[in-house]
Amino acid sequence: MAQESVTVWTRAERGARGPLPAHSRADLTAVAVELADRGGLSAVSMRQVAKELGTGQASLYRYVSGREDLLDLMADAVTGEIDLDVPLHGDPVADLVALATRAKAVQLRHPWLPDIPPEPLRLGPRSVDYLEYALRAMASVRLPGRTKMEIVALMSALVAQFARAEIQGGRATTDRQAAQAAYLNQTASQGDHPHVAAAMADQPGAAPAEEPQELFERTMHRVLTGLLVDGIAAAVVEDVATGEDVETESEGGGHTR
Repeated sequence: MAQESVTVWTRAERGARGPLPAHSRADLTAVAVELADRGGLSAVSMRQVAKELGTGQASLYRYVSGREDLLDLMADAVTGEIDLDVPLHGDPVADLVALATRAKAVQLRHPWLPDIPPEPLRLGPRSVDYLEYALRAMASVRLPGRTKMEIVALMSALVAQFARAEIQGGRATTDRQAAQAAYLNQTASQGDHPHVAAAMADQPGAAPAEEPQELFERTMHRVLTGLLVDGIAAAVVEDVATGEDVETESEGGGHTR
């Protein structure tokens, strides 16, 4: 009979018998996060974690089944740094953009996090809290639950992509960035790529480079608006068609129903 697969979250942290363990999963996680913060994901191995803890590598398998469990623990631990106590203001797009901004800040603080291989269900307790918060931000939007989950997944992917680009951009030299920009301008001016040339012509040459955070917020706002606006509009139309009261903005800036 095949053994049932379990995650690190459903596996008991210690056996029912035997002496108390000398360490805990929290100890392993803290060491692994510190190693990754110093040297990236490649610096995290079962052997190195054991060395930092002053124990044998074999003893770690009392707490985790392998490195994948360790990555799950690490990702969930730093996800817990995202502030989920920020009140929601009732604007799904604005609330999700704000949440994405806080999530990206954590990824920039832990540059290895965007490099963890993505898995649709790599979710621990803190990650489920994050998902609940994001779904609560969309509670007023009449979209299927599956669609809302897909929106959160896409938002998370964009956060990781922007964080990765910002991290790598910070490592690139100014000379290299200038050379790349010059190549693009030269290529666009040769006439073989008229749409690229037209798009670049809309950008003032003397304008200062846009801050990464400004680009991130603008892009996230556009993407999330595109994903959610149809659901919001459909809800309003349905409410009107069925004769229900529709939430409207009052002159005083509040809302009535």
